[in-house]
Amino acid sequence: MLERAMKGHIPLDVVQNAMGAMGPWHIVIAVALSLVKFPVAWHQLSIIFLAPPTNFSCAAPISTTNESTIMKCYIDVGNGTMEKCTSFKYDKRIFKESIITQWDLVCDREQLANFVQSSIMFGVLIGNLVFSILADRIGRKKPLMIAIGLQSLTGFITAFVPWFELFVIFKFISAVATGGTMLVSFVLLMEIVGVEWRSIMSVLFHVPFLLGHLMNPLISYLTHTWDGFQMAVSIPSLFLLSYYWIIPESPRWLLAIGKLSKAEQILLKAAGRNKIPVENVKTAIETYENNMGARSKQNKEKYNITHLFRTPNLRLKTICICINWFVCGSCFFGLAQYMGYIDGNIFINVAISAAVEIPGTIAVLLLISRVSRLKILIAGNLLSAISLLLLIAISNSNFTVLLATLGIAGMSLSFPTIYLYSSEAFPTVVRNVGVGVGSVCARIGSIIAPYIATMGKIKPWLPPLIFGTAPLLGALLCFLLPETMNCELPETIEDGENFGKKQTRKNETK
Repeated sequence: MLERAMKGHIPLDVVQNAMGAMGPWHIVIAVALSLVKFPVAWHQLSIIFLAPPTNFSCAAPISTTNESTIMKCYIDVGNGTMEKCTSFKYDKRIFKESIITQWDLVCDREQLANFVQSSIMFGVLIGNLVFSILADRIGRKKPLMIAIGLQSLTGFITAFVPWFELFVIFKFISAVATGGTMLVSFVLLMEIVGVEWRSIMSVLFHVPFLLGHLMNPLISYLTHTWDGFQMAVSIPSLFLLSYYWIIPESPRWLLAIGKLSKAEQILLKAAGRNKIPVENVKTAIETYENNMGARSKQNKEKYNITHLFRTPNLRLKTICICINWFVCGSCFFGLAQYMGYIDGNIFINVAISAAVEIPGTIAVLLLISRVSRLKILIAGNLLSAISLLLLIAISNSNFTVLLATLGIAGMSLSFPTIYLYSSEAFPTVVRNVGVGVGSVCARIGSIIAPYIATMGKIKPWLPPLIFGTAPLLGALLCFLLPETMNCELPETIEDGENFGKKQTRKNETK
């Protein structure tokens, strides 16, 4: 092992041998890190209960005719003169107060509710970028705690703001923090668990997000007001700060920047909890100490996003993968919002759609080590596509809920799969960049999603048509991608370019 390290090859299992692949130490940290996913779901998927569909009627000016003023933005004030409504009355039987009733987000201000959700998703995108830079510069732990504190503080303040513009600003800042918590916590988890556990843990790590989504309708049902909901989902984040002493800094990051003594302290604690020999820790530290010069020479060449598009085969894979990320982001978050506009009880509809994601995720967990990644991705996309396209021809409310729910179930198969597939398909030298670009595409899709979800007010068949066509395209593009299961992963740009070509040639010779 030391001989390999002296040649400049630092195997991942040097560090893993020092702290174990999975043990009591890992489990405690994994559980603590996974708890941050609850607020992620509460903040990202809250718009349907902050701005639920609301019936209204024009309160002023007064109509001079007997014509109904329900859902009317202009009123006949006499002699055929139509005037714009300046005051509204709202149906508050289900929701006592929402941001729609608070700031009159109806008629020409109707799209402002969608703007709120787009701002949230844009904030998550910015948070991913900002906190990824911070995590590389100052470590994983400090940015994570900063993000958790900022998320809780701004989320709580949001419940008390008097103006809509201020509401949007604080929701955006809270979303930036949310983007930080979801990214840094995942990176830290992947850096402490063993390679053989990463695919399983990446799926399990998503479960608290699903449970958080499932809790949203319950929280809203108990509060019945947007500000009560906002406070309820912000306060728990404060308790997450108590995990400051439980969550360690990433020993891999500490070793990478040369802070060997601090890394040794963490590795010794991990080894003690997991009953790993202390000699393994000493070996890891010696390996990194002897290799600091070799690594600095290897890190001189810098890779960036342009390397993903410089060669034809890697360019094609990048485009196909990014489109699938976009499909997952737009359809998952769009359908989550669309469920609130389907006829029936909004709390039950959203709860059903959230509950069905759990068996979908369990299915991925059971299949991910046994079935081709592309087969799972294609199956998830086709399930969503077929279910949503059938919605165009079916008007029965019960079947509508069922089909829309199946659409979300399909996305719960596709989303974790494209994440894992991306981490395997891109070569090592641009793997983080590749996954990052894919994640950005998903965020762009989620920014657009609210406007698609509310297109049903124009034509009822528009949302299911758009949401159904997108995963169908994603499934077709999968046939242009190579399988990564049980394959030696590409390391260099040349490997990434050749990855998939060799498989095709083998198939042609058979």
